[in-house]
Amino acid sequence: MKRIFFLLPILFFAASAGNAFAYYNVTFLNTTVILNSTNTNAKVIETISLFVSNASLSQYETSRAAYNLSLNDWQNIIHSTLPTEHILGPYGSVTDFALLPSAVVIQSSSGGYAYLIYSYTVDNATNVNEVAPRKFRYVLNDSIFNFEHTASGQQLPLGSRLNIVLPSGSVVDSVYPLPDYPSPNLLGSYSNQSLLSWYAQEPLNKFSFSYTITQSLKDEVLSYFGGIYDSYRPLVYIIIILLIGIVVAYIYLKFVAQQ
Repeated sequence: MKRIFFLLPILFFAASAGNAFAYYNVTFLNTTVILNSTNTNAKVIETISLFVSNASLSQYETSRAAYNLSLNDWQNIIHSTLPTEHILGPYGSVTDFALLPSAVVIQSSSGGYAYLIYSYTVDNATNVNEVAPRKFRYVLNDSIFNFEHTASGQQLPLGSRLNIVLPSGSVVDSVYPLPDYPSPNLLGSYSNQSLLSWYAQEPLNKFSFSYTITQSLKDEVLSYFGGIYDSYRPLVYIIIILLIGIVVAYIYLKFVAQQ
């Protein structure tokens, strides 16, 4: 009997130790917002770095094979609220959502690393105004952020990074807070930069960002006629249908009705 009582703590410790190695650990979040040069939409790509213990490998691979799982499902699987859309449209909507969990790359005897990669499109991520002939100013909509909420507002959580990718040919007008990367030039501006990044615990409650794009004359002409086409598209379709109807009626009268 004494031997049994002596073995119980050992068995309990062994069981606890086995369960302790069955876990997931989110190690990093990378959110990249790719701004558009022709409209106010933005493409968002998010990557969550995840440590998977050996005891969780089977569950992870089974979940990875179920391609219909949502981000809410992954929150329940890895016991973390981090898998979510951190950039949302003004009405909380996203489109073109895609989710791709990577395979686990074993790094040590205790487990390995995997990535939850998901992408989506956000409508009305920016507001745009024409400030001069062929010159447009885009202002980031600060209501699109969906990061960690604190008493003073939103901030980037620990182990995270926010990236904004600028369209080709754009010029940064203003930005606050200043990005952690890259450093400004000698004039204090970010000319010729295509990527700006902010690191963990950066406050976002007063975030502001704007840039300008100057259209070429060719782009202006194409945009003008594209706008005309969009305005008269229903009429164009009606004219095409009428022309087809006239051709069909002509063929019928010419070759069928005379027989």
